[in-house]
Amino acid sequence: MTRDELIEQTKTLIAEGERLQAAPSMGALRLWLQLSDDTLAAAWGSMDRYHLAWLSVGKPKETVRGRPMTPDEEASYVREVASQKTAALQMSLDAVERQGMPFRGETGGVGAGQGMGEVPGTGHGGVPPAGVPPAGVPPAGVPPAGRARFDVPPEADELSAAVRRARDEAARHDADAHQLRAPRPEKMQR
Repeated sequence: MTRDELIEQTKTLIAEGERLQAAPSMGALRLWLQLSDDTLAAAWGSMDRYHLAWLSVGKPKETVRGRPMTPDEEASYVREVASQKTAALQMSLDAVERQGMPFRGETGGVGAGQGMGEVPGTGHGGVPPAGVPPAGVPPAGVPPAGRARFDVPPEADELSAAVRRARDEAARHDADAHQLRAPRPEKMQR
């Protein structure tokens, strides 16, 4: 699935969700939920029951139990579920279209800022707009990436290496001291 296909499918599903809220139908809701589940699973992976319950998708506030729903209750249920799932689809669309996030089923190219090509926030051809420093050069007053941005002195690397050597030595010592040995009963020792 390409990014454009996912965007187009998601926009179609959002429009259908809005139509369901305006003209509720239980049969149409079931089909729409299956199609939207398939689209979201292809893009982001399947969600287990825990995640769905956490999102409250398909869990209306006023659940009818032990009897068939009246037409008004059914319409309310369809509207609420369609509203919740439409919101999830809108978040997915925002992630793919506006934020340019990579997605699981992506084929045929990469999003803005992913891989080779133009970096978001730069002008045409990867050249930054006037007044913006080139990529990799921090703006004035911002320390460069790496150790300096955390104010870590160079001696920290030496200390880290010494701690690592001490841990390795302790692990070797423990391994040598606790090797499995054959039992030596007193009767066999002469």
